[in-house]
Amino acid sequence: MGKNEIAPFPLMDKDSAPVKSHSYLTKAKENFGLIPNVEKVMAQAPALLASYMNAWDEFNESSLSEIERQIVYQTANFENNCQYCTPWHTILSENAGMAEQDVESLRCGAPLLDKKHESLRIFTRELIRTQGSIEPNALKAFFNVGYSEQQAMEVILGLSIKTMSNYTNSIAQTPLDDEAMTKKWVKPSLRA
Repeated sequence: MGKNEIAPFPLMDKDSAPVKSHSYLTKAKENFGLIPNVEKVMAQAPALLASYMNAWDEFNESSLSEIERQIVYQTANFENNCQYCTPWHTILSENAGMAEQDVESLRCGAPLLDKKHESLRIFTRELIRTQGSIEPNALKAFFNVGYSEQQAMEVILGLSIKTMSNYTNSIAQTPLDDEAMTKKWVKPSLRA
């Protein structure tokens, strides 16, 4: 390892994680059938792990459909260049019944087939790119396709979840789990 390189953060389990993380690691295993590496990394900061998992649960209860939630997640993953989250959310998008072309479009940052879903992608992307200071016309366009003020706020909840996971994976160099390796991803602009 070079002088300016930092080693990946450790992957924690119940033997190495703080006690306050134990119940969340158990919950992750119940939810996914395994403890994903991002939760293993977050386990060293129990408050982060708790916030992430609780926010995930709340977002699942939002008025956005499962496909719409994946659009928010994958748009953030693309914009934040998250090589860990994009493969996992590819699987989740496929499991949600998203059209194959849209799954691939989200992995490429390309437009979606459905006008309403594309509006959600653009709104989400603009929130990220402008750090929340979007133009009034961008918000109006989001409302004009049928989304509500509540749903605009729910997009912010989805983005907060992705901020926690995308930033964690960036600084921790979280290794991709074997279960998602078939969907491995590199942002198109960064491909050799």
